[in-house]
Amino acid sequence: MASLQLCDGYLFFKPSVSPRLHSHRISHHRLITKASASPPPSSSSSSSPSSSSLSLSFSRRELLYQSAAVSLSLSSIVGPVKEAKADEQLSEWERVFLPIDPGVVLLDIAFVPDEPSRGFLLGTRQTLLETKDGGNTWNPRSIPSAEEEDFNYRFNSISFKGKEGWIIGKPAILLYTADAGENWDRIPLSSQLPGDMVFIKATDDKSAEMVTDEGAIYVTSNKGYNWKAAIQETVSATLNRTVSSGISGASYYTGTFSAVNRSPDGRYVAVSSRGNFFLTWEPGQPYWQPHNRAVARRIQNMGWRADGGLWLLVRGGGLYLSKGTGISEEFDEVPVQSRGFGILDVGYRSEEEAWAAGGSGILLRTRNGGKSWNRDKAADNIAANLYAVKFVDDKKGFVLGNDGVLLRYVG
Repeated sequence: MASLQLCDGYLFFKPSVSPRLHSHRISHHRLITKASASPPPSSSSSSSPSSSSLSLSFSRRELLYQSAAVSLSLSSIVGPVKEAKADEQLSEWERVFLPIDPGVVLLDIAFVPDEPSRGFLLGTRQTLLETKDGGNTWNPRSIPSAEEEDFNYRFNSISFKGKEGWIIGKPAILLYTADAGENWDRIPLSSQLPGDMVFIKATDDKSAEMVTDEGAIYVTSNKGYNWKAAIQETVSATLNRTVSSGISGASYYTGTFSAVNRSPDGRYVAVSSRGNFFLTWEPGQPYWQPHNRAVARRIQNMGWRADGGLWLLVRGGGLYLSKGTGISEEFDEVPVQSRGFGILDVGYRSEEEAWAAGGSGILLRTRNGGKSWNRDKAADNIAANLYAVKFVDDKKGFVLGNDGVLLRYVG
């Protein structure tokens, strides 16, 4: 069993002599799901991995994938089913049907910079799909080291730099590839890691930055075998020191984030689990900085605009933009036609154009940096919540939802 020791600000992992890798049950926390309208279900158990490489070997999980694909094919034979059209176009978005169980919630997507047509899609129920044509079609991939009967990992986050990639999930699992996803190695982790891993960012050669839902930020430069703390304390410890500093709701903090987002230059914004305040962190700061929310309703999600400012979503469908660029506690509300459904995420295609997505298939677009938003009604009849908007570049974008819903930008 790998153990974790803290020494001079570093976390060292000491593998045991046993060749078997073990992952441990970790304490339950609410996981970050891009501020979902109803949090997607999470699973937790222990696993006993048997291999360190990714393969296409036949498994019970692939049987489910293939059964779903066969079901779609049969439906097209039996009769015309509108939803089964693989090329169904929704205005500037095209729905891509996936060979997965309909109950899967899609959580993250990433493409290989050195191979732009190759990408990976993650979700609940140990969902891992691969595309080699830019996202037009997807095929299931299995991870032998994560396979175990009657058990499913929840893959939360994926990131690539060059051909190197990282995947994290719950229960604690860390996967690394050096060959654009052809093979994945499982990196041993300890259950002593504070909180559940919810976000990872590939930063350089064998280097990455990882965040837990308790606010711990770690960096590695040797493929994940040891990690250095980038922050001196968890959010709970910070709030214990600052609870009398005027941060409304800090005394009700339950110890986890409900959402966290990273800017391209390494700054973070996170939302408290109750949505009653938010926190920010910039490289070099020793602690998270708590901020009062400037709006009456609870915060649903926050993130970074293309110009470096912040966007803020509140429960019930409100959208706010911070004044100026950088971190601010002053926000202006922007009218949106959300029909009362919650807006769950915003993704920028360019500095002027962005898309917002939310409950009951709501899709909104701005072409003037967020000053005004128009609803795209073509997605109104999609019976799913849309949790995340991801733009790889100005020509490649995706919207991820529950029930295996994936939209691809074709505008």
